[in-house]
Amino acid sequence: MVDISANFLGIKSPNPFWLASAPPTDKEYNVRRAFEAGWGGVVWKTLGEAGPPIVNVNGPRYGAIWGADRRLLGLNNIELITDRPLEVNLREIKQVKRDYSDRAMIVSIMVPCEEKAWKTILPLVEDTGADGIELNFGCPHGMSERGMGAAVGQVPEYIEMVTKWCKETTRMPVIVKLTPNISDIRYPARAAKAGGADAVSLINTVSSITSVNLDDFSPEPSIDGKGSHGGYCGPAVKPIALNLVAEIARDAETAGLPISGIGGISTWRDAAEFLALGCGNVQVCTAAMTYGFRIVQEMEAGLKQWMDEKGHATLDDVIGRAVPNVTDWQYLNLNYVAKAKIDQDACIKCGRCFAACEDTSHQAISMVGPDGERRFEVMDDECVACNLCVNVCPVENCITMERMETGAVDPRTGQTVTEEYGNWTTHPNNPGAVAAE
Repeated sequence: MVDISANFLGIKSPNPFWLASAPPTDKEYNVRRAFEAGWGGVVWKTLGEAGPPIVNVNGPRYGAIWGADRRLLGLNNIELITDRPLEVNLREIKQVKRDYSDRAMIVSIMVPCEEKAWKTILPLVEDTGADGIELNFGCPHGMSERGMGAAVGQVPEYIEMVTKWCKETTRMPVIVKLTPNISDIRYPARAAKAGGADAVSLINTVSSITSVNLDDFSPEPSIDGKGSHGGYCGPAVKPIALNLVAEIARDAETAGLPISGIGGISTWRDAAEFLALGCGNVQVCTAAMTYGFRIVQEMEAGLKQWMDEKGHATLDDVIGRAVPNVTDWQYLNLNYVAKAKIDQDACIKCGRCFAACEDTSHQAISMVGPDGERRFEVMDDECVACNLCVNVCPVENCITMERMETGAVDPRTGQTVTEEYGNWTTHPNNPGAVAAE
């Protein structure tokens, strides 16, 4: 039997699917519905205390990017942290944790970058019985202008300092939530570790403007004719999140630091990819906001089925399996040679592959067959295996990439595929480069 129960920092949950700190975790009613639907844990929407009161806009809070079928690809969110009274949130957290003791309850916190502010709120949160805290160093809008959120997350020295304050004050595990709005994610991750963080979570939202209203020329969402940058989330940010997670997972200075993966997770496959890149669990927001809380049941069933088919008994069989296969570009095997192949039985003769290759790539696809019929075929002597044709083809698996075996002659270069051909130190395209170990 497959066991997908998670143990993250000693915090146990029946599955690795947590709701991220966001509108869906803003109050008791939502969180109870989430737990009834099957979520393994939640990160309660960010609490604050000191500083100016939190007042959210009463107009639109989200901008959106859709696919051609109007499937939601991304949301631009300008909502701030909770605007509900601190004592109300604390009371509700305590009640929910009491009633769902088997679920993970993490509380997100953001207060001014002052030691007293952090050390004042932490005992109040600890008294709720919560399992851990998440330090919100990622919010890119509204709060960052007040010197919090991403304004802290972009300064490693501040991350280390605040993390130390928290570790000195609380018994609870400390998770540091990182911003993607930075040039090198390794530095804030290293700072979190130096400050004693038990784990990091990432990514928080990407600073963005999703669109401009061309009637009144204001960014969306528009509030009385004005707009602002917000935090971008949803399926569109998943590639960014996977890359940043991998950078931390394979960095020698942060190796072994537990990671909670966030960013565009909508399916069990997305979750499995984050786990494979070293995450101990995953946090979800936009998918729940799009499809409702019961989407977790599809995620759970899909993950179990895949693990069963692949022979993975527990999450530990999956976590981190892809990390050794992430490398720098200069260590890629240039001896690997592939060619595109078109399945004529599956081809619908739309011509997308031909147009893309002829106009923007390597002119490696012919359109006319031997009898003059409309037939698309790959010319191996021109194909560089870029796989653009695979990605623009509307028929899944109609075009595939097939590797040439050692000993074969590459018709494009006329060279025999051998261990020496493509060697990084001798390849004619890369003189003087450093060989992979």
